[in-house]
Amino acid sequence: MKGISMNDFDADEPVAPLNPKARPKRQARRTDKILALTGIGLAAAAAAFPWYVFFNEEKFGIRIAGWEQLDNLPADSAARRPFAVSTAMPAPENRSMEPNQVDNMVTATVSNLGKEKEKAPPMQESQPMPGRSGFRLLHVANGRALIEDDNGMYMVQVGSILPDETRLATVEKRGGKWVIVTSSGEVYTAPN
Repeated sequence: MKGISMNDFDADEPVAPLNPKARPKRQARRTDKILALTGIGLAAAAAAFPWYVFFNEEKFGIRIAGWEQLDNLPADSAARRPFAVSTAMPAPENRSMEPNQVDNMVTATVSNLGKEKEKAPPMQESQPMPGRSGFRLLHVANGRALIEDDNGMYMVQVGSILPDETRLATVEKRGGKWVIVTSSGEVYTAPN
């Protein structure tokens, strides 16, 4: 006995397409053109934007916002340390001195801390003052030296303040190796 096989071409009645109102080819081509032009436009804008930023740097650059006066520092400021405390007193303002406000609320307790401290022996400092921080010389080039300490790496030149609170006196070559000499006379040699 032969098996019966049937395929789509053997149907008794013709089958209508699922979407009788299929889009015409013109509509599909038009949509494809619009999408292609949109993509080309976006690509052109993406390529042109960096050049726009480059030529209009004042619109996109870093704004200094009022720090322009720091461009021309006085000549004596280079000799000062960056965080030096100024002893100059500002001019007093013309304000009448107001008395301090006193809190008159009674709490009914009196502290005994003062009496206890009188009985205790005087405290001695057990913590020594911090010492100088050490650093090491990494590299020397073009009259500058690269040094490293626990806080990071620094590029220094003659006259710069070093991490051990001395100044860099000279950068010189001794015995074929670069060395730096500090204002205290210490010599640091670069590893080569």
